[in-house]
Amino acid sequence: MINNGNVNVKNVIFDNIVKNVTTENPSIKVSVIVPVYNKCEYVEAGLLSILQQDFMGLEVIAVDDGSSDASGDICDRLASSWPQLRVIHMPNGGVTAARRIGVEAAKGDYITFVDPDDCMLPGAVEALYSAMIENDADEVVGTFVTHRGRRINTGRQGIVDSGWMLHELFGCRQWFCVLWGVLFRRSMLDGCLIAPRTIRTGEDLLMQMLYLLKKPKVYFIDRDVYRYTEGLPNDRTMNLEEQRAYDDVLRQALQPQWSQYHHLFVWRQLKQYERFIAERQWHVLKDYFLPLRQELLSSKSLSRSIPLADRIALLLPPRIAWLPIVLRKAMV
Repeated sequence: MINNGNVNVKNVIFDNIVKNVTTENPSIKVSVIVPVYNKCEYVEAGLLSILQQDFMGLEVIAVDDGSSDASGDICDRLASSWPQLRVIHMPNGGVTAARRIGVEAAKGDYITFVDPDDCMLPGAVEALYSAMIENDADEVVGTFVTHRGRRINTGRQGIVDSGWMLHELFGCRQWFCVLWGVLFRRSMLDGCLIAPRTIRTGEDLLMQMLYLLKKPKVYFIDRDVYRYTEGLPNDRTMNLEEQRAYDDVLRQALQPQWSQYHHLFVWRQLKQYERFIAERQWHVLKDYFLPLRQELLSSKSLSRSIPLADRIALLLPPRIAWLPIVLRKAMV
């Protein structure tokens, strides 16, 4: 049911949520997707930072993921004053489902994502879109600042190899915008927002990795486009169920190019093992990672492709490995 541009579908199946709301509108160029869940303290400022962008052809889609606070009401109130804003209400299904539903409802050829507790900086959409069109890119990556004023910049500018980006993400070294602060070609997002609800940590990295496996043309700009709010509390701690789900999605996606990316898959498993040990989850070696240790010991070619420090972390007894792992993380 459509009401003042908003969609109220709290009690319908996800697949029917965007039915009859995706009519084409050639004037819309960029769609901004904002998944919203219990962020009433932040969501108004975040949405206004997008709605006040000086860019013709912009739509904003706020997907209320079953919020139990006033977040959905705030979105509806803003939509009554800003025709560029549409609100989709859905039963709680997790952030990836909310993003996917937003993309399915979007009318623009290009998509960017904003978290409700963050903000887009003035001129951000124009900068990302201009770089996309001028360079015939499939993905444009901006830089970002934290709410404390710290600027994060890789120093890269221009065309960037998607293979390098994959290498960094598999190695858990993402010093660039991964999902927010990035403009994507909508047609290439198909099949990228598939993380099951089990995956609550790193779902943004997974989407970007699946996108990069399509070998897009990526362009980096030296322009701050996003303000990230650091230090907000959350209960997202990786567990073995999530690890297994993550592995399953990646393994399936990598199958057509398994020989090329197998070592990166193993490297990511090692980095996750280090994360578990840093959190003193000693049981993970016995419960999950022993086969990985055997694989590394039996394959010289695989071992040579993995950094020595990461191999040592797995070969040491977990309680002994804990201190060097923590010290190493503190130095990064």
